[in-house]
Amino acid sequence: MSTFDQLLAAAKQADSNTPLQFSVSWCQGRTAFGGLSAGMLIAAMQSKVDSNRRLLSISTNFVGPLLADTPFFIAIEVLREGKSATQLLARAIQNGQTCVISQGCFAEARDSAIKVDVSKRCQLGPVQPERILPYQPGVMPEFFQHVALNPQHGALPFSNATSSHLGGWMRFKTSGENMHEAHVAALTDAWPPTLLQMFAAPAPASSMSWYIEFIDQIDIAADAWLGLEAITHHSANGYGLEDANIWSQDGRLLAISRQTVAIFA
Repeated sequence: MSTFDQLLAAAKQADSNTPLQFSVSWCQGRTAFGGLSAGMLIAAMQSKVDSNRRLLSISTNFVGPLLADTPFFIAIEVLREGKSATQLLARAIQNGQTCVISQGCFAEARDSAIKVDVSKRCQLGPVQPERILPYQPGVMPEFFQHVALNPQHGALPFSNATSSHLGGWMRFKTSGENMHEAHVAALTDAWPPTLLQMFAAPAPASSMSWYIEFIDQIDIAADAWLGLEAITHHSANGYGLEDANIWSQDGRLLAISRQTVAIFA
């Protein structure tokens, strides 16, 4: 069973003719956990960009299921490479079909007289080890065996809650190399859609599109906790729009995420 870091390393080393594969332990229902597929596409793109250009933003669409124990390929297209920025397109292709597609924007630092400090503050309390969700086979998605979540705000899925606010701490159970942008993206997607706690009974929900912006280059200890605070701004006609802030354990804003979620309740 491959770790997240091992799967990232494979994606970095692969070319468009190199078959990649993951086990069912990384699944969410019949498809790959979205954070895994997005993380692998980020890693593949980073291998094509000069190291002095960091990931500013990534936009991901989940087109179709990416199946476990089945070879797939990652194709990278450099859309444009300018003096300070590179735009790339990455696709996960399985059985001749595009399953996941991501567009990444990488850029290097430039001198600027304009600076605006982050005005938001993390509202989470300290990590509570006694409240880490235990993995329950058959009840939770398979990929939950790889991540540790310490919820602090919000409710459990399908609990008929009146609020969509959700928040808590997150990290991988197996520590490897320091965490970078792919790790932050994957952990952000480990939380259930915020609307799921408002469902009165079990019903599916699925991320359709996802956009995440990184405030600065990320290099954090592998065993550190990351915080998430998320809320749904609007939901109607079967689709919800949710935003999330991702924090370091010392209160730095690391990234801002926005998702469109299809709901079936």
